Amino acid sequence: MTCTTETLVAAVRGLAGVVAEHRTELIDLDRAIGDADHGENLNRGFTAVLSALDSSTPDSPSAMLKLVATTLISKVGGASGPLLGTAFLRAATATAGQSELDGAAVAAALKAALDGVVARGKAEVGDKTMVDALAPAVQAATEAAGESVADVLAAAASAAEQGAESTIPLVARKGRASYLGERSAGHLDPGARSTALLLRSLANSAGAR
Repeated sequence: MTCTTETLVAAVRGLAGVVAEHRTELIDLDRAIGDADHGENLNRGFTAVLSALDSSTPDSPSAMLKLVATTLISKVGGASGPLLGTAFLRAATATAGQSELDGAAVAAALKAALDGVVARGKAEVGDKTMVDALAPAVQAATEAAGESVADVLAAAASAAEQGAESTIPLVARKGRASYLGERSAGHLDPGARSTALLLRSLANSAGAR
C-alpha cells in the first residue's frame, strides 16, 4: 500500500491530534531541562497546519510536506520550528514529482529529514536531542525500505521510541538543556519524545500492525 496525497493529509491531521493529546506531557518534560514551551509550541504549530489545510488543498505528497514545513517555520518558536520545519522541507524536496510514496520513498524522505535536522542543528547521536530518536528511526526505515509504507514507518517508530528512551541517562550537549550540565541526566529529552510520538502517529495512520 502506498501513501497518496489524501492519506498523507489524513496522517498530518493525526499528527495534530497526537501533539494536542501529549501537549502537557511535552511541556512537563521541557520544564525539567528547558523552557517548558516545547509542547505549547508544537501544539500551536500543528493547529496552524490544520488551519492552513482548511484553506489549501495540496496536490501532491511533496506539496503537503512543504505546507507543513512552511507553517511550522513561521508559527513555532524556539528550536522546534526551524528544526521540524527543515525536516519536513527536506522531505518535501525528496518526494518532489511523486504522486504516491512507497516504502522506499518514505525511507528516503525520512533520511532527507534527518540530514536537514543535522545540518541545521549540528547535533549528533548522543547529544540528547531529537537526533537520538530520528537517527535510529532512519536506520530502521532504510533497512525496511523494501517493505510497505506501514512496515517502514512501524520500524522507524519503534526505533525512535527506543532512541528517545536512550536519552534519559545522557548529559545534554546541545540546546538549553546543555546549560544544566550533569543535571540534565536522568530526564527524557522532550524533542526526542515528540519525534517518537510523531513517527508512531504516522505509523498508526499507515495502518501499522
